Amino acid sequence: MLKQLKYFQSVVRLNSFSKAAEENFISQSAVSQQIQTLERELGFRLLERKNRTFTLTPAGEYFYRKSLILTADFEQMCSEAAKIANGNRASLKIGYLRCYTGAEFNRALELFSEKHPNVEVSVIYGNHEELFSLLRTEEADLVFNDQRRTFSDEYVNLLLTTCRSCIELSAHSLPAQMKRISPSELKNIPCILVTSEAQRETEQEYYRDVIGFHGEFLYAENLEEARLMVIGRKGFLHVDGAGKSSAAGTSVTVLPLMRGEEPILRNYCAFWKKGNSGYYVEEFAELLKAQFENRNNITENRTTEND
Repeated sequence: MLKQLKYFQSVVRLNSFSKAAEENFISQSAVSQQIQTLERELGFRLLERKNRTFTLTPAGEYFYRKSLILTADFEQMCSEAAKIANGNRASLKIGYLRCYTGAEFNRALELFSEKHPNVEVSVIYGNHEELFSLLRTEEADLVFNDQRRTFSDEYVNLLLTTCRSCIELSAHSLPAQMKRISPSELKNIPCILVTSEAQRETEQEYYRDVIGFHGEFLYAENLEEARLMVIGRKGFLHVDGAGKSSAAGTSVTVLPLMRGEEPILRNYCAFWKKGNSGYYVEEFAELLKAQFENRNNITENRTTEND
């Protein structure tokens, strides 16, 4: 049936039996016969034929869309199995949001590596646009990223969590005495961005135009450097994730970031190309989602206890 699916997909994609025959190096009549055989096996018509033209039936349109995913999964499975059979290590390339502070990703990676010690996992750090570039060029199988745009049908868009945005600033600064803070109240304090040099302008534009930080911007290569700058009272850090690390001690205060009376929220997702959906990709995504669900459950329980 896989060969018949391939012929059917070629006919629909090229909108031509003759072009499909050329693409698959068989006769036009053979393509037609294979699709008719497929229809008989399925028990319903995929195409409505009229003279030299055809249209997809509603069932055929649905079957075509789903068949693309099925064959992509099959090809991915064969590729991974071939690597194992040939003695090559299976691999998983993951893109990670460089400014995220939560521990969920680390825990998911630990669980995955325990279960699949023979899978070579590589983690590539990047900002939002760098991670999507890795997906487009297939340099990453999956990326953990924040959502800054409308979801695309080209990707699987797995929503992991929605977080309240916060900032970290020196506990010895005057604004640290507040219970919450707005972007406009931070206009005289530099915003520290964790970003590569190539992404500085893009990140600055996002935090200025979308989040609303209109003061000076400073830059750090990693979270450790950024937190040292916060402790040194050089500026504040917009926090992605669960908040400050224990290493920051009492030198750093975390304040919720508000717009008026409403908290500023942010979505975090796992993204991967639909055509690159494979066993390891989906399993890691599920492990990652489970870690966020555990964190959310703990947070809810603590809130209930405090109430």
